[in-house]
Amino acid sequence: MRRGRSRRRFSGIYSNKTNPKGFHPSQIKFYVILLPLAAFMLLPTIFIFSHAFKPPDELFAYPPRFFVINPTTKNFADLFSRMGNSGVPVSRYLFNSILITAVTIAASMLVSTLAAYALSKKRFKLKKTLFAINTVALMFVPIAVTIPRFLIIEKLSLMDTYFVHILPVLALPVGLFLIKQFIDGIPDEVVQAAQIDGASDVVIYWRIIVPMIKPAIATIAILTFQAAWNNAEISTLYINSESLKTFAFYLSTLTATTAGANVVAGQGMAAAAALIMFLPNLIIFIILQSQVMNTMSHSGLK
Repeated sequence: MRRGRSRRRFSGIYSNKTNPKGFHPSQIKFYVILLPLAAFMLLPTIFIFSHAFKPPDELFAYPPRFFVINPTTKNFADLFSRMGNSGVPVSRYLFNSILITAVTIAASMLVSTLAAYALSKKRFKLKKTLFAINTVALMFVPIAVTIPRFLIIEKLSLMDTYFVHILPVLALPVGLFLIKQFIDGIPDEVVQAAQIDGASDVVIYWRIIVPMIKPAIATIAILTFQAAWNNAEISTLYINSESLKTFAFYLSTLTATTAGANVVAGQGMAAAAALIMFLPNLIIFIILQSQVMNTMSHSGLK
């Protein structure tokens, strides 16, 4: 009895030292490394906020200044003033971006989860080949497929339509890869037990697979949101009608500058526009960041 009590007491002391619930002096060595690293990783975000509030003399200061000294809101005032003089209402561009982003996220999650479920839990020919092709697609940057994508879109008569905004970012290779790796962690016995009970593939997918891969779905939602919300390339290459273009494209053209005094005002408006486009990405990531970390820990990306 005494030996058993001593073992439990020793294990409790050892556990408290290795994984304490509160602060413990043994954690100082971790803070010494992690806090400077976290501060360094926050620098780009801090710079975006600081840059948006810099007056013209600080925007063009040499050597460049990282932090703003005399913050001003004139950059945002100039940006909103230019918006008011636009021929097409700003609300139209914003509506297009919100609609396209929402539809793209929903469609991308549906396509990625269905394809990942088939590649992970179903048996069919060329299964490994298809997943290998998706893995190879991870290596291609978007600019490498610009010409083939343009030819395909033109052949499908998708120019000047809403669909041209959605289809190019509908199925992200990285999304399929992450969700497939996540579903691989679900025991096959769970799916087999549902099949024995008479559940169809649709029921298994909707009632078993989807609830168990919510962290991965949240991650794909973030990636798809970034791809759709920040995309100004599609409006530039495939859209001629001004009423079908997105808010990202509108801000990029609004802040385009020419020679002369407009260069100064244009840089300030560009900094303000960059912050406006960045904020939704930051907010969504803060809300779903715990889900993203859970996905990475289950997908083999450590």
